[in-house]
Amino acid sequence: MNSRFVRLAETAREPVSFTIDGAPATALQGDTLLVAMLNAARALRTSEFGEGRRAGFCLMGACQDCWVWTADGERLRACSTEVRDGLQIITRNTEAAWLKLA
Repeated sequence: MNSRFVRLAETAREPVSFTIDGAPATALQGDTLLVAMLNAARALRTSEFGEGRRAGFCLMGACQDCWVWTADGERLRACSTEVRDGLQIITRNTEAAWLKLA
């Protein structure tokens, strides 16, 4: 994956493994999910309302631009959720996709 961020400091923290849409990714302990995902990819997710790719907006938990989902269906704000080892992230809101079809 082609990342948006390049880590310049704090490289000695413990690594954390997680997945993004089934693809393996790594982060460092203490990273927010948003930082972890943008270190692994160019975009956080695609918009459920159009063709646009999203990368976070307010970065403080006040908007809905960074919503992602766990494999269990839990919705998370990537900007304020700490990445955890074994976390399985889904970037496509299947509920919104279903509503478009209805």
